[in-house]
Amino acid sequence: MILNNFINGVWQDETKADYTEVLNPATGEKIADVRLSTKEDVDFAVAAAKEAQKKWALVPAPKRAEYLYAVGQLMIERKEHLSQVLTTEMGKVIEEARGEVQEGIDMAFYMAGEGRRLFGSTVPSELENKFAMSVRAPIGVVGLITPWNFPVAIATWKSFPAIVAGNTFLWKPATETPMMAYEMAKIFEEVDLPKGVANIVFGSGSTVGTTMIEHPDVKVISFTGSTETGRHVAELGGRHLKKVSLEMGGKNAIIVMDDANVDLAVEGILWSAFGTSGQRCTACSRVIVHKDVKEELEQKLLTAMEPLTIGNGLDESIKIGPVINKKALEKIDGYVQIGQEEGAKLLSGGKVISDGELAKGNYYAPTLFTDVKWDSRLAQEEVFGPVISLIEVASLDEAIDVNNSVQFGLSSSIFSQDVNRIFRAQRDLDTGIVYINAGTTGAEIHLPFGGTKGTGNGHRDSGVAALDVYTEWKAVYVDYSGTLQRAQIDNN
Repeated sequence: MILNNFINGVWQDETKADYTEVLNPATGEKIADVRLSTKEDVDFAVAAAKEAQKKWALVPAPKRAEYLYAVGQLMIERKEHLSQVLTTEMGKVIEEARGEVQEGIDMAFYMAGEGRRLFGSTVPSELENKFAMSVRAPIGVVGLITPWNFPVAIATWKSFPAIVAGNTFLWKPATETPMMAYEMAKIFEEVDLPKGVANIVFGSGSTVGTTMIEHPDVKVISFTGSTETGRHVAELGGRHLKKVSLEMGGKNAIIVMDDANVDLAVEGILWSAFGTSGQRCTACSRVIVHKDVKEELEQKLLTAMEPLTIGNGLDESIKIGPVINKKALEKIDGYVQIGQEEGAKLLSGGKVISDGELAKGNYYAPTLFTDVKWDSRLAQEEVFGPVISLIEVASLDEAIDVNNSVQFGLSSSIFSQDVNRIFRAQRDLDTGIVYINAGTTGAEIHLPFGGTKGTGNGHRDSGVAALDVYTEWKAVYVDYSGTLQRAQIDNN
C-alpha cells in the first residue's frame, strides 16, 4: 500500500517521490509506504488551502457543520474498520482503538453543534444610540502536527473546530501512523467537503513541519508531541509571529491516601499506567502513596499485574500491546536501568520481551518500581512506557508537593474518601486535568484538554476552548446616533 498526499481534493501522483516504510509494531511487518513530502508539496497544499478558505469562510457556520455531521456518521459506519487499521499501525489493543475512534465520532458531532453557536457577546455601550458586540472570525489556513499515539482522536480535536470555524487546514500526521490520516481523507472526500478545506501532507517534521511553521500563509500551528520538539515549534513560530498551540509531555501522578479505596486505586493505576502500553501523555507514571497503605498497595498491584496478557492488540484477549518502535523500547529500558542505578527497587518487569512470536514486535514487560525518590530522574522525566514508580509520602501536603515538583502539569489524580482532602487537592494540584477517585486518563471531548508548565502554552484542545485557537475575536461597534460620538471623551 502506497500513501500519497491529499491536496485540494485530489490524491497526488506518486512519481518522483521518496517514501519510508510503515511497520506494524506488533509483528514488525511492513504495512505501507508513506510519502516523504518536500517543501514544494507543502507550498502547493498551502496555496490550495488559502484559495479554498476565501469561499469556505463565507459558508454559514451551520452549513459548515453539516459536513461534520456527515463525517461523524461515516465514522460510525466504519468504526470497526477504522479501529482495526488503528491497532495495526499503532499497536494499542482493539478495545482502546475503538474508544479512540469513538472519541473522533463524539468530536464530530460536538463541534458540528458549535456551528449553531460559535457564541460572541453583546454588551451595553457607554454611549447613547450605539450598539456593541464581539464575534468570532476565522483566521485562515492552519497547520496541524499530530503524534503517533492517538493518530485519529487528536487530529479530530484540531481539525473539526478548525473546519466549523471557517478555516482550512494542512495536516501532517506522524510518519509512524499515517494510515488513519489516509482513512480520514477518504471520508472527507466522500462527504464532498469542498476541495482545499482538508489537506493531508505526509512527511518528516524537519521538512514538512518546519515548512508549515515558516510559511507566511499558515496563520496557526497546533502541535501535539514531545516537550523538546514543542519548544522548537514555539521558538520558530514566535519568530514568524504565529499563533502556536502546544500540547506536550506529562509526568502524571496518582495520589493514594491512607483512607483510599485501595482496590479501586489499583484498578485506576493499572488502566492509567499500562493502557496504550503507557504511551499516553496522560499515562500514570508516578504513584504517590501514603506510608500507611504503601505495602498493601504494592502487593495488590503485583497480584493484579500477574494475569495481564501481552501481545498483538488485534486479539480481543490481549490487555497490553507493543510500543511503537525499537527506539521506544531502548528508551524505556534505558530509564529502567537508570532507576536501578538510582537505588529504586524493581518489583516486577523491567525487560524487553524477546520470547517466541513476541520477539518480532516491540514489547516491554509491565514494570513496577518502589522506593523511588521523588527527585530522581525516574520520577521526574517522561518515560512514555509501561513503568510505574511508587513514591512514599507521609501527608497530603507532601503528596501535593511531590506531584507539583515535576516540570509538567497535564493530569493528576487522588484517591481519598475525605471531602476536605479532595477539595484541597483539586485546588492545589498544578495540572490542567484533575481526577477524583479515578485514574489519570479518560478525558471527555466537551471539556478543555491541556496542561500547565512544560505541558503546554496556555491553549487547549477539545471543548469550546479549542475554538479560541482557530478564531480571532472581533469587536464591532454600530453607532446609529447620526453624530460623531467619542468614547471616553468628556463631552460635558
